Amino acid sequence: MTLTAFMLFALAIPPARAQKIDQPPAALAHVSNSFRFIVQVPLGRIAPLFGPDAERSWAGKHWDPEFLYPQPAKDIQGAVFTIQHGPHKAIWINTLFDLAAGRMQYVYVIPGVLATTVDVKLTPVDASATTVDVTYVRTALQADSNDKVQAMGEHDSKSGPEWQQGIEGWLKDHPEKTAQ
Repeated sequence: MTLTAFMLFALAIPPARAQKIDQPPAALAHVSNSFRFIVQVPLGRIAPLFGPDAERSWAGKHWDPEFLYPQPAKDIQGAVFTIQHGPHKAIWINTLFDLAAGRMQYVYVIPGVLATTVDVKLTPVDASATTVDVTYVRTALQADSNDKVQAMGEHDSKSGPEWQQGIEGWLKDHPEKTAQ
């Protein structure tokens, strides 16, 4: 093949183009984990302990909500507050706060990382004991958060004893007091 023939052949071939290959989006982690325990107090006494402000009394120093609404801080449905989670600040909303029914629910988001729902159900066992059921549902907001969501889910399922000890410790130290 002569140089001229080769050049004509090469010019006849269309130039290579980058092709976009459609790839499915990476799957985002979604986990749901629950725990249950029984506390030897009536529902009316334990229910207030699941408000974000009252929870400070038993949840440990890592639980320090900064209330955006209401001001001053008060445990109500619709409360909006932030919590520091390591290097991230989570935005929390109390979406359900029904003390009489023993139902509380929170939704929080760490922007760009995950969204979480925390659902608390209190059920009287009898006049002096209450079952506490807690369910965490977590969803990664980007694929590089999948491992974090999985690890948090594993921790959630083992959190019952920690919650129970914190609550029972507060109740023991405050035998006649009700959280406000």
